[in-house]
Amino acid sequence: MTELGKRVSVAAVGIPTVLGLLYLGGWFLAVPLSAFAALGSVELYRLAEAVDVRPFRALGAAAAAGLVLLAAPTESFEAFAPWGLGVLGMAAATSLVAALFVRGPDMRPLAVVAVTLLGAVYVGLPVAVVLLLHALPARSGWVAPGGSAWAGLAVLALPLAATWVGDACAYFAGSAWGDRKLAPSISPNKSWVGFWAGLAGAAVAAALWHVAARPVLTSFPLGLVGTVALGAALGLGAIVGDLAESLFKREANVKDSGTFFPGHGGALDRLDALLVTLPVAYVTLVIAEALP
Repeated sequence: MTELGKRVSVAAVGIPTVLGLLYLGGWFLAVPLSAFAALGSVELYRLAEAVDVRPFRALGAAAAAGLVLLAAPTESFEAFAPWGLGVLGMAAATSLVAALFVRGPDMRPLAVVAVTLLGAVYVGLPVAVVLLLHALPARSGWVAPGGSAWAGLAVLALPLAATWVGDACAYFAGSAWGDRKLAPSISPNKSWVGFWAGLAGAAVAAALWHVAARPVLTSFPLGLVGTVALGAALGLGAIVGDLAESLFKREANVKDSGTFFPGHGGALDRLDALLVTLPVAYVTLVIAEALP
């Protein structure tokens, strides 16, 4: 099968599966997300191992998965935060003790502990935000009387659409007109034309989302202008997230973080931009909801 064929096949299976899980929510969504977070953290640890840092894979992956699973029953950041802090605290303490016994001074223990925790924070927390975002409309009263089974999916569609549409616009505009490179030492294919096209595409996607989602999210806290501004911010966040993962891969001298998705790379390759845009969307909407 050609590379394009692999990409199309994965997308044909993956997109309906993701949409179905987002519609169901709850544990149907939390369990596969926790496994995905664990896989993403393991891929990050492999990048570290390529530069002679040996983090505690099992510990970091368990912490990343645990953060996601904790977000399912708590549903709000206020309820999630103490438990999440406890998981990260236990992971920190355990990795410190383990480093004392199995990582001597010549095995870069400082980097080992730091990267172990990074895997949980960098991957686990943003993936946990998916569940917090999914619960936000019902918890905040954005849904019309009687509720809507589509509300969780609808609110998550905002960062997903802004991220993916912005990325597509950046790719096509950059491929056509991107002579001036954005960060050639990190990602040679990214250009300033693609940067601005990505921001514009994300803003337009957010505007279209606002029109489509209003019948479901009747009390959404942002108007059209605010949603467009959030879309542009998500476009910027997507570029930062993409560049950050590219930086890690460049240091490890690999093209993809893994091979989990044929033709698409690893879990971390699919998450890179979302690891920034999901938290940005959640924090912005929580702040907007709190404003008078």
